[in-house]
Amino acid sequence: MNPAAAVTPQSFDLVSVFLHADWIVKLVMIGLGLASLWSWTIILDKLFRFGALNRQADKFEDAVASGRSLEEVAADAGEHPRHALPRMLQAALREWREARARGQASEGQLAFLVQRIDRTLDTIIARESARVETGLGGLAIVATASPFVGLFGTVWGIMGSFQAIAIQKNTSLAIVAPSIAEALFATAIGLVAAIPAYIAYNAFSTGAGKFAGRLEGFADDLSTAIQRRLSERA
Repeated sequence: MNPAAAVTPQSFDLVSVFLHADWIVKLVMIGLGLASLWSWTIILDKLFRFGALNRQADKFEDAVASGRSLEEVAADAGEHPRHALPRMLQAALREWREARARGQASEGQLAFLVQRIDRTLDTIIARESARVETGLGGLAIVATASPFVGLFGTVWGIMGSFQAIAIQKNTSLAIVAPSIAEALFATAIGLVAAIPAYIAYNAFSTGAGKFAGRLEGFADDLSTAIQRRLSERA
């Protein structure tokens, strides 16, 4: 920024501050703006995904609790359901049918069947948990790094104001105000990028944990239902 330029109220317009900023501070501002855009893309995606996942889970759990047979509910979900709950049900019933076809009836074989079903369900839960957490790392990066990147732009802008004082040999506020304005603008952009990302990261991390707990609860109920069938069959 040219410290000798006339300072007017228009000089502190946000666009003017950006256009007249030092090129390093401009890069900081642009980078923070892109980081904010990236985080908002993740935020909106997660909002729709979590909403859809929970609605589908509610609908499927209602179907399971409706009194219909598990086989019928699993068949209604289709051959390749996208949601984890019907995939878990179909996987458990598949193991059950295969064991029944092989005629596994001894106590040891039945215990092994239950363990195999539990491992299958745990695998589905782990994959689904990893899938719903995709993108949260990006939010964490934006939330933690943006304030420091903005601080770097602030420090660089303050250095520019001291340089202007040295060149002009004048401590007038009109000399240092433009550089200070661009420095504070960089700080503001860093906070604008970091705060929503931080809030969203914590909210979605909690949501992912609750969804994983929901899957684990369904797996426990499903395992109990299979064991009940095995005891009745025995």
